[in-house]
Amino acid sequence: MKKLLLAAALFVAAPAYAGDLPQRNYNNPQVYRNLFNWTGFYAGVHAGWGWGDSTGGDLSGHVLGAQIGYNYQMVSGLTFGVETDITFSGIDGAVAGGAFTADYIGTLRARIGYAFDRVLIYGTGGFAYAGGDLKVAGLSNDQDHYGYAIGFGIEGMITSNVSARLEYIYTDFGSRTYQTVVGPAGVGFSSSLLRAGVNYRF
Repeated sequence: MKKLLLAAALFVAAPAYAGDLPQRNYNNPQVYRNLFNWTGFYAGVHAGWGWGDSTGGDLSGHVLGAQIGYNYQMVSGLTFGVETDITFSGIDGAVAGGAFTADYIGTLRARIGYAFDRVLIYGTGGFAYAGGDLKVAGLSNDQDHYGYAIGFGIEGMITSNVSARLEYIYTDFGSRTYQTVVGPAGVGFSSSLLRAGVNYRF
């Protein structure tokens, strides 16, 4: 009798417990839901190293900056986002008979990636701008540059609100005319940025 009552109880309780188990849909591929969701606003800081070239001269130096953005994650794990950042740099080198420095590099980029629970792999691309300084014979001239940025990265959650990332960003900027004591000089440049960063999610 006890065995019969136990069997009946299990039969009644089974549907309730079954609601908590993954359900297989035989008409569609199985979709697994991530335990963590990347949707939301975030802001953070980054630092790293930059290198590139400008009108035949090699450039390199440290970078330090900040970023802010927003992610939207779909059930499948596909994640879309937008991010803007500003990077203050010590990237410089000998160019056009003088010394060229990229004072800052900023971007406004779209992001698309895939979330593996607490790890996000992404690609990114968009608009870039920069401030350049050319110094010849002790006199300097500043110009604004505009171009594009493209890159990729990986980001992982450390806590429920804090994530760490490593990313590579390539930027390319058109030439601008700098005024110098020896006459106008056309200078364009490109850069590669390898940056480590930390974000806080709101």
